[in-house]
Amino acid sequence: MHKFIFLTFLFNSLFIFSQSQTVEDDFEGNGTITWEEDPTQLIFFDVAFPNQNIEGINTSATVLKYHDDGEQYANIRFDTPANFDLSTNHTFSLKIYIPSSGITGSQLNQISLKLQDGTIAQDWWATQSEIKKSITLDQWQVVTFDFENDTYINLDPGSLPPTQRTDFNRIVLQVNGENNTDHVLAYIDDFLYDGTIDVPVNPVYDNLVWSDEFDGNGAINSNKWFHQTQLIAGNSWANNEVQHYTNRTDNSYVSGGTLKLVAKKESFTDQGHTKQYTSARLNSKFAFKYGRVEVRAKLPSVAGTWPAIWMLGKNINEAGGFWYNEGFGTNWPACGEIDIMEPNIAKTEILGTWHWNNGSGYQMNSAYVNKSNAETSQNFHNYILEWSPSEMKIYIDNTLINQMTTVNPFNEEFYILFNIAMGGSLGGTIDSNFTEDTMEIDYIRVYQESTASVADENWFEDVLLYPNPVKDNLTIKVPAHLLGAKATIYSLLGQELNSFVQKESTMNVNLSHYKKGVYILRFENNNKLATYKIFKM
Repeated sequence: MHKFIFLTFLFNSLFIFSQSQTVEDDFEGNGTITWEEDPTQLIFFDVAFPNQNIEGINTSATVLKYHDDGEQYANIRFDTPANFDLSTNHTFSLKIYIPSSGITGSQLNQISLKLQDGTIAQDWWATQSEIKKSITLDQWQVVTFDFENDTYINLDPGSLPPTQRTDFNRIVLQVNGENNTDHVLAYIDDFLYDGTIDVPVNPVYDNLVWSDEFDGNGAINSNKWFHQTQLIAGNSWANNEVQHYTNRTDNSYVSGGTLKLVAKKESFTDQGHTKQYTSARLNSKFAFKYGRVEVRAKLPSVAGTWPAIWMLGKNINEAGGFWYNEGFGTNWPACGEIDIMEPNIAKTEILGTWHWNNGSGYQMNSAYVNKSNAETSQNFHNYILEWSPSEMKIYIDNTLINQMTTVNPFNEEFYILFNIAMGGSLGGTIDSNFTEDTMEIDYIRVYQESTASVADENWFEDVLLYPNPVKDNLTIKVPAHLLGAKATIYSLLGQELNSFVQKESTMNVNLSHYKKGVYILRFENNNKLATYKIFKM
């Protein structure tokens, strides 16, 4: 029996391991890649487009459609959860078809593959290494990019050869060059890297450790929240905002099962300064490191309001904040900032952003998804942060907004903030007819990984799994006191693959459709937990 318990939690640490992962996509539902467009360029792509040219070397039913409608630097790209090591495996390949009827202009018919460091928000181009390959029109062809033997271009001539570098985690594909407004239609299939990447395995965050459901009526729960009202810049807040934050129930209260943060137009004097708008800014009295944050919220709609769901390093040196009383002394941005939700000024985008300085100067990583004002102000959406020792991801509902590798200072404790700012450089011009508007929050929930104990191990010690390694059917046998236990199978990436209840003392689970590799079986019963490895042949 291959049983293990996350005993590292007994030492207040995390047990992290890794697995080898392929980098491939056949565009028929089998792949490890999440494609996206450059957020600064509009390009239309479809990862399951019917193959219009089933012939020769490609009889696949579906392919990727790449349609550049004249964007100057159009491309598609993806990030990998771990960096490439090109010292041994250094070749990428794909199939491509470009119809002559789908291009305009006089560009060279070519495709380029660019390797980049996707964790760098500024001057990322300096990390780039690129190979360009010529294309023949009106036929499927295989194109390979060999970063050891092909001619490559380092945009920084002082960079090492690609095979001596380990900082690449982004692949960019660009058809028919850049810095032009010509149209390009292309079809791509069977993308493959000839090696694997060593992906850190993130914990499964399923244990609710802190929350507020905002039940009841009246003032917010002062055991969980702190009203931050002290001006941080002498007579104002950051970004030229024009509001006072107050601790009045006029600006923040609970009713009907939700929290209301209310921005108002009113003359209000505080700390010797009079301002024409009031609002609220809340600090959580809870700080933590790593986990999943989920906030269900409906946003204000009026121009000039700037709502935010975000986090700051607990060690920030910001007078007037709840954690300032703890005596920390780290300035922004060295403390780190995680913006789980911010709209742009026009309220047509939802941004996910990180700000930090880990000794190399100010850095920012920001991306967005398109969401209309009506969508976010008239409907609740889930704004989510998944934060592990290896990576961070920000979502709206099930849509990934942004991701990056976890770096300093995002390995320290952070706390949560809700606020609505008014005007300024990020809120924009306030509507002249504005009187008040509200951000409504249904709940906030913070999850971390479940802990294990020696008692848990003893509770599950009679569980048997066989055969293990398993090819098709895994038999699970449990003692009587574990009947009714919940069992969940996860990939090593933390993805839930199957969940069931152990209704009988002996049950069979069909794993024939699983790929070869290692999986995790987690048992939960009577608030006890144990975890097992399954080896799939």
